[in-house]
Amino acid sequence: MNSEEQSAPKVQFVEITEENSDQRLDNFLITRLKGVPKSRIYRIVRKGEVRVNKGRVDVKYRLEAGDIVRIPPVRVSEKTEESFVGQSLRDALQKNILFEDDAFLILNKPSGFAVHGGSGVNSGIIEGFRQIRPEAHFLELVHRLDRDTSGCLLIAKKRSALRKLHELFRSDQVQKTYIALLAGQWAKKQTIVTVPLQKNVNKGGERMVVVSQSGKQAETVFKRLKLFRNATLVEASPKTGRTHQIRVHAAWLGHPIVGDERYGLDEVNKAFKSRGYKRLFLHAQKLKFQHPVSGELLKIFAPLPQDLEELLSNEEQV
Repeated sequence: MNSEEQSAPKVQFVEITEENSDQRLDNFLITRLKGVPKSRIYRIVRKGEVRVNKGRVDVKYRLEAGDIVRIPPVRVSEKTEESFVGQSLRDALQKNILFEDDAFLILNKPSGFAVHGGSGVNSGIIEGFRQIRPEAHFLELVHRLDRDTSGCLLIAKKRSALRKLHELFRSDQVQKTYIALLAGQWAKKQTIVTVPLQKNVNKGGERMVVVSQSGKQAETVFKRLKLFRNATLVEASPKTGRTHQIRVHAAWLGHPIVGDERYGLDEVNKAFKSRGYKRLFLHAQKLKFQHPVSGELLKIFAPLPQDLEELLSNEEQV
């Protein structure tokens, strides 16, 4: 047996305490296995090498106090993934904080950054915060936004705050309002879309969400704000939190979001690209909820990014 084999890590069995209760399995492993690529972590869970109470689970499994987590031998690289958090992301995080106290912070997330690493992305928003705040003992995402979506993103700074905020989201006590630019002229002033959604994977391995009666309940309220010659500005309020919900519901209306490469219209996206516009026009503009500690009603507003403002100012209104 050589020295490398002798120093190889052993199987660990970790009992979950209240401190880690309600944490997602992937986030727990990412914190526990510092330096291990996230792609490797997702792979060992998918292959069943990680077990909870001797059973296979998904990375989204939420841990409970008393759970026994089996962690297989995984060699930790001396070089961590922190080096992949670029200066542009660090700068964006520092200047885009909308609200912060001891319990959590709210970021005006810039478009183009994933909220976390994995699935081919070395690092994202949460890894960036952990790098620029090495003194922080706890930083976890409360919810998620798509990579190309900008706007309000909640990050917990305490385990207790994370639990309370999760409960607010689960009990529909967080009002979320998005601004989106839809392709074409939408004739209605307001409508409620309630078609169910189901996650799917196409032949290229890309994750897609489709309208399906066998899917999960989903509800989005669309309200028209401005009518342009070739597009419609709307307010979208999701009452449920399904993956890609607003994007798929907008496409179902026959008016997909401008710049949506996955569910949108190629000719519309090409027309906007020819004018220099290259991103998804979806922005999480407002969050309204009761502070989980003080009980104060918070109304957080994220101003539109400059590129979205400029696009609207150049659109011809009807």
